[in-house]
Amino acid sequence: MNLSDSQTAGPVPRRVSAMEAVLNHLRGAIERGDYAVGDKLPSEAELCRRLEVSRPVLREALRALQTMGLTVSRTGKGTFVVSDGAVADPTFGDYAASDLLEVRRHVEIPVAGYAALRRTPEDLDHLNRLLERMERETDTTAWVAMDTLFHLAVAQAARNPVFRRVIEEIRDALARQSAFLNELGGRREQSNREHRAIVEALVDSSEQDAAEAMAHHLARVETTLTTIVRPAHRTAPSRTEATEATEATQNSETTQNTESTES
Repeated sequence: MNLSDSQTAGPVPRRVSAMEAVLNHLRGAIERGDYAVGDKLPSEAELCRRLEVSRPVLREALRALQTMGLTVSRTGKGTFVVSDGAVADPTFGDYAASDLLEVRRHVEIPVAGYAALRRTPEDLDHLNRLLERMERETDTTAWVAMDTLFHLAVAQAARNPVFRRVIEEIRDALARQSAFLNELGGRREQSNREHRAIVEALVDSSEQDAAEAMAHHLARVETTLTTIVRPAHRTAPSRTEATEATEATQNSETTQNTESTES
């Protein structure tokens, strides 16, 4: 089975990236005990050779393992296993996920309501243009950057500089969390729809609808994060996932090469 064409549980099937395939393989190896707590993972060069993946793909997977609390990277020494199970509360930058969500619920939900009442035509124009770009964007890094800009723009529309300052403070953590959820949770299209609902509420000047749309958005973020970190009835991946990871990467590289030739 080629993981690039596999589907996840849920109503909307989605493709699984090469990075996610590599992450699942390494996570499964740790959870099975192939790599015990205290063990050092093979070097990046060795893992790239074994899995036949590029170094950027591998490094993204290693960062995700660390976010999940399974490993720790020690400069000049390598990556070491520190747990055989993902932590319930991963850290993004300087902040734990639970702390981020708590603050966001208490700040961004009322901010959306204020924005609905105080936004200007210029605010709406900026948000609509930003959202249109997000809906067309296919690159995760570029989309994540615009995701943080979207939340800053909503805070700006609330016309209270303190709100924007709070979002600025957690901006890096939000970007890290957004990248994590999009790589492993396939959140991009759903997030776009949720963002669209927020903007529509602002257009209608509906304080209640805006607050509810933001509350729904944050609830979906929390649900997706929980699903990734603590998936229900998880079965440890088999060793064949190394081959599947390779197939996913080769499929991606073939597509890129074809597009390059066509262009």
